[in-house]
Amino acid sequence: MTSVIHQLTPDDIPLMEALSVVFGEAFGDVETYTGNRPGADYLRRLLAGESFIALAALKNGRVVGGIAAYELRKFEQERSEIYIYDLAVSAEHRREGIATALIEQLKKEAARRGAYVIYVQADTGVEDEPAIALYTKLGAREDVLHFDIAVQLPIPPSPYRPDRSSRVNR
Repeated sequence: MTSVIHQLTPDDIPLMEALSVVFGEAFGDVETYTGNRPGADYLRRLLAGESFIALAALKNGRVVGGIAAYELRKFEQERSEIYIYDLAVSAEHRREGIATALIEQLKKEAARRGAYVIYVQADTGVEDEPAIALYTKLGAREDVLHFDIAVQLPIPPSPYRPDRSSRVNR
């Protein structure tokens, strides 16, 4: 049976949650994707937003793969780029053309939004070779460096420590 590609809407919370499981299993990181799930209201707002795109590949109504992507509006020209944040297919459904079908559907959505390019990062481990082969087949490779810059989160107010930002000088 072929898969059906479905763009998730704010009414698709169960599908988004199922997609998170697929991502976690595919990346060997179930805890990150399912251990501290956002609530339904957060997911509804995310799926209703203009910048987030979620596509799910369904077989018999079950999520077997998907894409989470973001539209990044550019400042230097009136155009945007689409960044594939996550793309995964369940192990038992790989080599069925699902990842290619997901990207092809994302290309249609990108064109509808006026985006000029879709880009994706790929890790370089042996386990990532199939993804690299797929991206090489579909696009032009650029060798770039990626850096993660840590962010120091603010310390939340505590009932034991006064919040000085709300104090008024007298």
